[in-house]
Amino acid sequence: PRDFTKGKYKIRSTPTGALPTDEDLKRSIRLGLPYSAMPAFSIFSETQLTSLVHFLKTFSDSFEDPEAYLDSFPIPAAPNYTSESVEAGKAAYVENGCVRCHGLLGRGDGTTAPQQVDDWGNYIKVADLTKPWAFRAGGSREDIYRTMSGGFFGTPMPGFYGSLEPEVIWSIVDYIRSLSGNVDAPPYANLARAVPASGPMDLERGRELFADAPEAMLPIIGQVMEPGRNFYPPSSAVTVQAVYDRSEIAFLVRWNDMRAEASGANGPDLEVPRWEDDNPQLFSGGAADEGDGDGSFWGDDEAASGEDEGSFWGEEAEEEPADDGSGFWGEEEATGDEGDFWGEDDDGGAASSAGVKSEFSDAVALQFPAALPQGIRKPYFIFGDLENPVDLWFADLTTSKGKLYQARGSASITESDSKPPELSATYQDGEWSVVFKRKRKGSGISFEEGQFIPLAVTVWDGFNRERGNKRGLTSWYDLYLEPMETPSPFGPMAKAGLGVLALELLIIGLVRRRKKKNQQTDQAAAS
Repeated sequence: PRDFTKGKYKIRSTPTGALPTDEDLKRSIRLGLPYSAMPAFSIFSETQLTSLVHFLKTFSDSFEDPEAYLDSFPIPAAPNYTSESVEAGKAAYVENGCVRCHGLLGRGDGTTAPQQVDDWGNYIKVADLTKPWAFRAGGSREDIYRTMSGGFFGTPMPGFYGSLEPEVIWSIVDYIRSLSGNVDAPPYANLARAVPASGPMDLERGRELFADAPEAMLPIIGQVMEPGRNFYPPSSAVTVQAVYDRSEIAFLVRWNDMRAEASGANGPDLEVPRWEDDNPQLFSGGAADEGDGDGSFWGDDEAASGEDEGSFWGEEAEEEPADDGSGFWGEEEATGDEGDFWGEDDDGGAASSAGVKSEFSDAVALQFPAALPQGIRKPYFIFGDLENPVDLWFADLTTSKGKLYQARGSASITESDSKPPELSATYQDGEWSVVFKRKRKGSGISFEEGQFIPLAVTVWDGFNRERGNKRGLTSWYDLYLEPMETPSPFGPMAKAGLGVLALELLIIGLVRRRKKKNQQTDQAAAS
């Protein structure tokens, strides 16, 4: 939980270093922090909020210092969002150093991103600017303007109020908004659609193979149900596309990653120590004794984290300490010449983000039921269960060879003897693109046209030591194979029309027959 005694709050409408206003604190309580364990407390009345804020302020002596108070900076009316402001904002974004942390496309892959620390020396994750709906301080244009003006106290994120003109800040805001298509709500899907492939199913075609396939963005959550719990998955979403032909099906899986981990190894069956053993800094003094993060209720991701993520917009923290102090996470420093992620010469691929070799590599897996469910019940989404196993199409991104696992729960994961999926992967501009391809029919589930097939995705971030059940994953979603040949509607329409006509003629015939019979009866009675 947050340590209120430090008096450092990130989400404010006041200049860097100043205390938040009462309204700042009320807003954070009332609205909560998106994509964190801090919920929105809409149940409080205005009187209750005021009382609560006054009580929170008693925890820190900072609120007794008159010089710690500064007036809120003004937030002028937002100008129109235009393509010209986006272009001007892109230039200002680079000129003012935003690119060094957040990367040119805002994916959190800047050259200095792996070295960012807060005031207590905790490693922090810079924000993925392509997902404004996940910004802790809000993702509207006004929210981003406020964050850029005030910065995040206690972190490397500065405030630009007084150093940049308002129109420059607004232009950077517009560039940031453009990175997500200027959307407010997350464009999540609940269905991935596989469409017939246009052209050969050749892995060398890469993303071109999926040019006509619709995208399905699926939210990633931390695996917190079973041992190996992961409270801070660095990735918040994964995008899936799928195509197929008469014999094969292929999937393209994409997600943003600070850098590609080209060393180490990974697997769904790796054992993960208990949380306190895998994150000893939280339980052995150090930063925990010095304030347990930034001491800010409002500047953190997870209510129970104990670390300060300190990102541009308050993204997730990853405070996992070095094992032996020899490197970022305790590994040896890399030389920068580790080749690409599949062992060839470095041509700008994964290893171009060299720095520190990781013990664990990046990895991804597609999960399907081993057999198509009958009814609505699906296997347990965390690696299946004893009665309902799942197949895992697994890719350790240090190798070009996929693996196939079958799992009957986290404690029962075995590599299959069946032929694994073919694999192709690239890392560019902070994004992994991984292609899986396999036969539509064979061992495991068959991918039939017109079927709804459960699908789940797992992403492992080696930089943050994810492996085994310490991972980010999606829930079950549906994959639908759109029929390769759409039936003509004219045949069914003609059949329906002829059926209706035949029914009408039958009714008319029966009515006339009955009428004729009645007439004959009447004539016989009259005679």
